[in-house]
Amino acid sequence: MRILHTMLRVGDLDRALSFYVEVLGMRELRRKDYPGGRFTNVFVGYGDEASTAVLELTHNWDTRTYDLGSGYGHVAIEVDDAYKACEEVKKRGGKVTREAGPMKHGTTVIAFVEDPDGYKVEFVQKKPG
Repeated sequence: MRILHTMLRVGDLDRALSFYVEVLGMRELRRKDYPGGRFTNVFVGYGDEASTAVLELTHNWDTRTYDLGSGYGHVAIEVDDAYKACEEVKKRGGKVTREAGPMKHGTTVIAFVEDPDGYKVEFVQKKPG
């Protein structure tokens, strides 16, 4: 067994794709419209779906915003340098909500950014070795 994808509902598909592709550097892997259900699914990620987990962005055509609730946490992405990753996000117009630095009660360097729909994305700095 393996994790295939995590699905996020997005209010504006173009805005969400701009964030995940242009700001975070993912690739659009596939897209399908479902006119009968009035929604579109777009899969994005850093590698192909056969070997890596990806994100499924679901855009329900008649819904512009969602209540994120209090149960959802975040998507985590490993980065070589969390400090540089935050600078790149800011340069590309993204929002950093927690600057890079050691996590509270630990030594792992993390940071958080926020996508246009309010979902949190954590950067976890790769440990040497």
